[in-house]
Amino acid sequence: MFASGASRRCFLLIVFLLCAIMSRSGVQGGANLCSVDFEVFGNVQGVCFRMYTEDQAKKLGVSGWVKNTRQGTVVGQVQGPTDKVREMKVWLSKVGSPSSRIDRAVFSNERDIPKLEMRGFGTRY
Repeated sequence: MFASGASRRCFLLIVFLLCAIMSRSGVQGGANLCSVDFEVFGNVQGVCFRMYTEDQAKKLGVSGWVKNTRQGTVVGQVQGPTDKVREMKVWLSKVGSPSSRIDRAVFSNERDIPKLEMRGFGTRY
């Protein structure tokens, strides 16, 4: 198949580089995925926080859910590529909906996952 050892080495180098590029871009099946639960405290109910959370999650392409609690907080779960989940964590703790006031966001049960456990992002009641 290969005319020389140099051709074989060149071929192997190209395969290695393509694998590295695919891995960094998340194309490969083993893309780094994670899941995290969250609870957001402050003035986060009655200010469209869930709607904006769902919108932001869809923009980032992460999966999960969000809902209000009886204690006046908002809870949920986010799953997706680690960098996108990280962006969502920043949004949940610093940005929120325009009329909200975030006192703090608590993240728990953060873990790597081999594949997404849910599809899409929605509001639960």
